[in-house]
Amino acid sequence: MNETLSRLADTGVVAVLRGVEADQLIGITEALREGGVTAVEITADTPGVAEKLREVTGSFGDEVVVGTGTVLDSETARTTLMAGAEFVVSPSLHEDVIETCNRYGAVTAPGVMTPTEAIRGYEAGADFVKVFPAKTVGPSHLGAMKGPLGQIPMMPTGGVSPDNAGDYVEAGAFAVGAGGALVDYDAAERGDYDEITETAREFTQVVEEARSDG
Repeated sequence: MNETLSRLADTGVVAVLRGVEADQLIGITEALREGGVTAVEITADTPGVAEKLREVTGSFGDEVVVGTGTVLDSETARTTLMAGAEFVVSPSLHEDVIETCNRYGAVTAPGVMTPTEAIRGYEAGADFVKVFPAKTVGPSHLGAMKGPLGQIPMMPTGGVSPDNAGDYVEAGAFAVGAGGALVDYDAAERGDYDEITETAREFTQVVEEARSDG
C-alpha cells in the first residue's frame, strides 16, 4: 500500500477543513493531532489554500499527513501539490485530476456515488474513492458497493459523525472524512481547542472500536 494511503488508513479519520482562518489553522491541526486525527484535508476553495498547506506541512512535518479537497481541475491539483499536498480529493469524478496526481506520485480520490463511478475512477488510477455525500445514502449503500468492489478502498464523507462513523467502518470503509461534526470553528474562535481534541478522540475511538468488532 502507498505510504500516504497507509497513513490515512492508520488514522482512520480525515479532518476536512473548509474556510479555516489562518490564525486558527495551526491550533486546530494541533488539537486534532492531540486527539489522534493525523490527516487533514484543506479544501481548495479556502482562501490562500497554497500558503495554508505550506504552513501546516512546515509546522508538523511527518506528524500530520496534509492534503487538499474540493479539487475540480488539474491546474488546482498541480498548484496544491506544489504547495505540499500529499493527497488530493474531489467531490466528483475528474479524470484529469487523477492523471495529474498520478504524474506527480500523489494519492488521489474522486467523489463517487455509484459502482460505475467507483470503477471508472479506480480504473483511471485513483488510489481510493470518496463516497459523497454519504449522508444521502448511508452506510448500507457503501456496504453494498463494497460487495462487488472489495478491492477499492472507500471513504465516506458528508454527514459522518461519531454516531455513525462506526457503522461506515463496519460496512467496509477504510477511513471516514468529517468536517463540521469534527471541527467546531466556534470553539476555535473562543480558543477552546480542547473541545476539538475531545471530539477528535471520540471519532478515533469509535473507528478503532468498529475495527476491533470487525
